Amino acid sequence: MADAVKILGLHGSPRRGGNTDILLDEVLRGAQERGAQIERIIISTLNFSPCIECHGCDETGECILDDDMEKIYPKLLEADCIILASPIFFYGVTAWTKALIDRAQSLWVRRYRLKSLPERRRRGFFISVGATKGARLFEGAMLTVQYFFDALGVDLVGHLLFKGVEAKGDIRTHPTALQEAFEAGKALVNGRTEGGLEG
Repeated sequence: MADAVKILGLHGSPRRGGNTDILLDEVLRGAQERGAQIERIIISTLNFSPCIECHGCDETGECILDDDMEKIYPKLLEADCIILASPIFFYGVTAWTKALIDRAQSLWVRRYRLKSLPERRRRGFFISVGATKGARLFEGAMLTVQYFFDALGVDLVGHLLFKGVEAKGDIRTHPTALQEAFEAGKALVNGRTEGGLEG
């Protein structure tokens, strides 16, 4: 029997039980139904510093800061699929999410300078909601997420993006969002590229 697909869910909102939290749960539930081994990390509960641009990782690919990120790096590298969920704050991801992304600099060094990051095809997925309905609401976040996944050697294969969602739990009233999230989780395990949904 093949090993179960390992899926890592990164919850980047400071609010528990909110809209991105609900969507992430549904994606993970869909993946688990397909036999995936899932793990969920709530970024705001971690104790870690933002990147201090010390260049301490330049020669080794190892971050010199000793904090909770030391537990996260192996998980980022071991996962077959990484799901990043963050609401939009000022047209970008949350500060908690961005701090974790910036700390991936050491992994960027491993991949591009030291060429020591193992190359294997892995998948990434992005979940986000925003309160406004601006035409370019998700553009900044999508670029950040794309380059984060690139540093990890992960292909961004799909996303779920919903505008006009603000109050806690509002996503539950969306006619298709929860089902779309559940189906996306199943598809990620099957290795299909689902593209994206923006609603």
